[in-house]
Amino acid sequence: MTTALRAKDRMSKTYEAFDVERVRRDFPILRRKVNGKPLVYLDNAATSQKPDVVIEAVKRYYERENANVHRGVHYLSERATAGYEGCREKVRRFLNAAEAREIVFVRGTTEAINLVAQAYGRLNLQAGDEVVITAMEHHSNIVPWQIVCQEREAKLRVAPITDEGELDFEEYERLLSGRTKLVAAVHVSNALGTVNPVKDMIEAAHNRGIPVLLDGAQGAAHMPVDVQDLDCDFYTLSSHKMFGPTGIGALYGRAELLEAMGPYQGGGDMIRSVSFEKTVYAPIPAKYEAGTPNIAGVAGFGAAIDYIRSLDWDGVQTHEAGLLQYANERLTEVDGLRFVGSAERRAGVVSFTLDGVHAHDIGTVLDQEGIAVRAGHHCAQPVMDFFGVSATARASFALYNTKGEIDRLSAALDKVGQVFR
Repeated sequence: MTTALRAKDRMSKTYEAFDVERVRRDFPILRRKVNGKPLVYLDNAATSQKPDVVIEAVKRYYERENANVHRGVHYLSERATAGYEGCREKVRRFLNAAEAREIVFVRGTTEAINLVAQAYGRLNLQAGDEVVITAMEHHSNIVPWQIVCQEREAKLRVAPITDEGELDFEEYERLLSGRTKLVAAVHVSNALGTVNPVKDMIEAAHNRGIPVLLDGAQGAAHMPVDVQDLDCDFYTLSSHKMFGPTGIGALYGRAELLEAMGPYQGGGDMIRSVSFEKTVYAPIPAKYEAGTPNIAGVAGFGAAIDYIRSLDWDGVQTHEAGLLQYANERLTEVDGLRFVGSAERRAGVVSFTLDGVHAHDIGTVLDQEGIAVRAGHHCAQPVMDFFGVSATARASFALYNTKGEIDRLSAALDKVGQVFR
């Protein structure tokens, strides 16, 4: 039986219970070796690996359906368009958005936030207005707001975090005022794993008439997301964080907000009519999707969503919680290791330092053992500054990781200490 057929058979029914070894067989890269040793991939917060069904979906598009969308009347274009819009509906269902037109395809969370910063910010921010973010944000949820606030002479206000890496909720509420035009906050911190109390944050903002954007890059791969239940106004996704291709993601936005905002980019497919005197823009979501999109990426994104929805989600969350607990226990045994961030509610991220060893050296030695972790500031330099470190090593888990891999990480960290001491 071919890989494609095996993958298709596994997708034909929902798994009855979560079986990590069965899931691992879906990801071909996990069978390879690095530096002569079986790969242990613990860099999932940077990007996740891809199952066979996603790889096959991208391949199938290029082999059988390659054509541009929305513009052609021939068979291939109609097939590509149907697949593309079908994937939009999959994203809508995945997020439980009210309408498919509330889903805009973008390159990923970074572009989604920039879209809102420019299209919403230019429309709504005036001199003296404020945007509130948190001190645990990724650079992609800091820099776009700095740019638009500087342009509009608005202020960027930062809600502090505690020594445990949790949001100081009382201080967050104090920052919300009549001048606040938007809250932009991370759902799950990529550097600390902290899961923010986003429903409470949204309620506090909405009580003052303030819309909320959630950076969901780290959230959607680890927990169910229901934008109607959250009651958020914008939510962002990156496909490559949730087992899909790179270069594609989605922005959810309330229809009334997307309709009121101006376009982010100009070009083909985002227009209804063009003359040298005037352009009439297309309705949402097309208004925000100028030019030829990443059609193959969308096909893979849809396959990734199908894959996630085929799993026992309660089982996935239980498994990942078990990995995090086990990692905390095993790594505590490593001499000189210090955790950075200890929030009560965390997703599968362990960020740490090792006495006398730079994070990059940790990552290099681990790589020789076939173990992939992230080392650096994780595009969250303000977080590093808060904890008084220049960088950390970060192990981040996904549904295909195992306790045995954590044992290998712990043993390899002991070797790191021996090398540098």
